[in-house]
Amino acid sequence: MSMSIAERKLVTEAWVRAVKETKQHLMIQVGGAPLPDVIELAKHASNLRVDSILCLPELYFKPTTPKELIEYLEIVGKAAPKTPLLYYHIPLLTNVNIHMGRFLESVGDKIPSFVGIKFTSADLEEGAHALHANNGKFVIFLGNDQLMNAACALGFDSFIVTTINIFPEHIQQLLAVCKNGDILKAKDMQEKLTSAVVAIMKHGNWVQSMKVAMALLTDFNTGLPRAPVKPISSEAIAIMSKELTQLGHRTNIISSWSPMVKVTQA
Repeated sequence: MSMSIAERKLVTEAWVRAVKETKQHLMIQVGGAPLPDVIELAKHASNLRVDSILCLPELYFKPTTPKELIEYLEIVGKAAPKTPLLYYHIPLLTNVNIHMGRFLESVGDKIPSFVGIKFTSADLEEGAHALHANNGKFVIFLGNDQLMNAACALGFDSFIVTTINIFPEHIQQLLAVCKNGDILKAKDMQEKLTSAVVAIMKHGNWVQSMKVAMALLTDFNTGLPRAPVKPISSEAIAIMSKELTQLGHRTNIISSWSPMVKVTQA
């Protein structure tokens, strides 16, 4: 969301090259820009044969009804008619509070390429409605790291969560336990993940904190956040590292917090 259109295209092109080897499903987020740029990004992604595109709503002239959101996504869908399209529901950041269950009941077949949503919300009642809309026609990805076990109990089986970049094995095991119906073990595993998220998130917003957590807990350093988002302080990093260590996670030592920082094992 802090990148120019040219940069976003370069990122897409880099991932297209990468997934030729990894064989992963490539979903590209094209929204959050002026509509002409969204259309351009959708066409660009489609021309590169990505597997799907994800789209935020219009962020200035915000849609307030399912009808307005459908009309917006129809335009995006027509720009990339052969590429599956999903809507990105993240009301905490967009302030677009259209009920996703009612939206999915309304969309029907109006957008031929439309296949589902990313549901980044803590409202699992709404999420369950979305999950069962149109007899479960649409895929619903939950985007909430702290409610995975509860969502599994409601029937969710698809997730897009930030912490899978940091704790991939733990999350894969959590989902396997959920699938096997071991509720108590899933609860324990979710609580361990949530404790780490709480330790990470108390020092800043999602981007500020997760960038630091990546450097502390993985071999990947994604660098500083871009303005207007500011990096968190060295004191906050030290506290985060200490609390994560107390939770049983091995952390790296960050010797200098910069885009090219080197990390070493503690």
